[in-house]
Amino acid sequence: MSWFKRSENEIMANGEKSVRTEGLWIKCEGCRQVVWKAELEANLNVCPKCGRHFRLSARERIDSLLESGYDLVDLELRSTDPLEFSDLKSYKARLQKARQDTGLNDAIINALGELGPHSVVLSVMEYAFIGGSMGCVVGETIARAVDRSLTTRHPLIIVAASGGARMMEGVTSLMQLAKIATGLAQLDDAKVPYISVLTDPTTGGVTASFAMLGDLNVAEPGALIGFAGPRVIEQTLRQKLPEGFQRSEFLLEHGMLDAVVPRKELREYLIRALDFMQR
Repeated sequence: MSWFKRSENEIMANGEKSVRTEGLWIKCEGCRQVVWKAELEANLNVCPKCGRHFRLSARERIDSLLESGYDLVDLELRSTDPLEFSDLKSYKARLQKARQDTGLNDAIINALGELGPHSVVLSVMEYAFIGGSMGCVVGETIARAVDRSLTTRHPLIIVAASGGARMMEGVTSLMQLAKIATGLAQLDDAKVPYISVLTDPTTGGVTASFAMLGDLNVAEPGALIGFAGPRVIEQTLRQKLPEGFQRSEFLLEHGMLDAVVPRKELREYLIRALDFMQR
């Protein structure tokens, strides 16, 4: 007879029940302390001990910013496989797996709703969907968000979380940079506010395009923000990079960001910014 017998949700040890704790605790990579998962989620996925900002899903991000009753739009768009691309796995297989894991058709969600007293168009990227990479669907979804802002004159907020352009779609993914930048230029001409929120990580073609084009560029603490990765830069320059290079605090100090705002304060910060920008 075995000493332990595992059932679906609990362990029997010598005939006595004990509740499974697997998945209830998370080790923080910042302070190396073990944090109760429920406490972390109640704190907007920010470590209560050191303040490290864990990643949020797109839906969690929308819930943290908008009032209840918002509408999700443009969810029907789906990526195809124009190049029939394959590396270790086929692109079609990667898309199918990402859709199953996230419940989304691609790496972005558009939402229409209220941020305090302001009606806004909110576009939020989902890093869990193939690294938040930007392909044709992400580009078209953001372009539609820009069009909605132009039509309604409601401010646009984009929350970036991405590894860059989606290489499996080749040059068509790079075309999205110019497509979105052109739309944002029209938004600027129309004097409609655009706020860019950069979260961990925001890199590659996303940083090189819309993420740094906001009327106001705001980042969360400790977010990795850059174009090429630190390792690539070090190998190219053959120099050791400064401490904290490509982190949001470093970029703020060197004039590439307007503010670094903790997640708990972000909603109120955006409301105050829109109060000022829409006077």
